[in-house]
Amino acid sequence: MTEEAAHHALIERFVDALWMEKGLSENTLQAYRSDLSALDLWGERAGLELHHLQRADLQSYLGELFSKNLKPRSSARKLSVLRRFYRWLVREGMRDEDPTALIESPKLGRRLPRTLSESDVERLLAAPDLGSAIGLRDRAMFELMYACGLRVGELVSLTILQVNLQQGALRVRGKGDKERIVPLGEVAQDWLERYARDARTELLRAGVNHGDVLFLTARGKGMTRQNVWHAIKKYALLAGLSTVISPHTLRHAFATHLVNHDADLRVVQLLLGHADLSTTQIYTHVARLRLQDVHKNHHPRA
Repeated sequence: MTEEAAHHALIERFVDALWMEKGLSENTLQAYRSDLSALDLWGERAGLELHHLQRADLQSYLGELFSKNLKPRSSARKLSVLRRFYRWLVREGMRDEDPTALIESPKLGRRLPRTLSESDVERLLAAPDLGSAIGLRDRAMFELMYACGLRVGELVSLTILQVNLQQGALRVRGKGDKERIVPLGEVAQDWLERYARDARTELLRAGVNHGDVLFLTARGKGMTRQNVWHAIKKYALLAGLSTVISPHTLRHAFATHLVNHDADLRVVQLLLGHADLSTTQIYTHVARLRLQDVHKNHHPRA
C-alpha cells in the first residue's frame, strides 16, 4: 500500500469511528474527510506524515490558512476536526501525545444570524408564479420552511410519509439522525395540500418516479440543496429584497419571529432541534436588537 493510500485508509477509519460513536450526518463526515485530506496534502508537500505531525507543524499549517484570510470561525472548526483526529490516534495507540492539546482556539465574536422582517418574508413567499407547477412547489416549500424552521437538508430529504396532514404535523429527521415532531400550521398545511393535489402529480409525470420524496424538480427527481439555494436567491431578487439570504435565513426568521411574539425559548429549542439551549439563546439577542431598531425608527424621543 502506498503512503497516500495508507493515509486515506487512516482518515476513513477515523470517519467510520466517528459515525459509529456520534452518528454524525454524511455532510459533517465529508467535511472531516475534506479537512484532514487538505492537511495530509500540506504535510506531503512538506515531507511530513499525517499521523506524525507535531504541534509546531499544525501551528504552521493553521497559520498559513489564516494568512489566506480564513475566518476565525472556519479556523476554529478546522482545529476542532484536528483535535478529534489526534485524540483518536492517541486512544487507538497510534500516538503517545495529542499535538493539539496546547494549541489555543481562535477567539470568536458572537455572530448574529441573518434574518428577515415579517413583511420581507411575506414578500418572498408571494414571489413564486402560482400558475405553474414549479411556482406552486416553491411556494409550498418556502411556506413549510418558514412554518417549521427546517434546515435545507431536512427539507430535501422529506418524504410523504413524514407529513401527517390530518394531525397537522411533520416528522423531521435532523442532525445526528434525531427525530422531532413539528406542527405545520394551517397556512403551510393548506399550501402543502394544494401542491400535492395540483403540482406534485404533474412533476412526477416529468421523469422517473422517485418514490415518496415530497418535493420534486421539473424532471421529476428529488430536490437537492443546490436547487433550493438557486430558487430562494431567484425569488429574493424578484421580491426586491436587499438582504443576502439563503435557505437558512427562513429558519432564522422562524425562530426570531417566534421569540418576538414571546414564545418560550425551550419550545423554540425543541422546534429547531437544537441539542443545547445556548444555541437557541442567540435569537433573544436578535429580538432585542430588532426592538431597539423599531424604537429608534419610530419613537419621537429616540
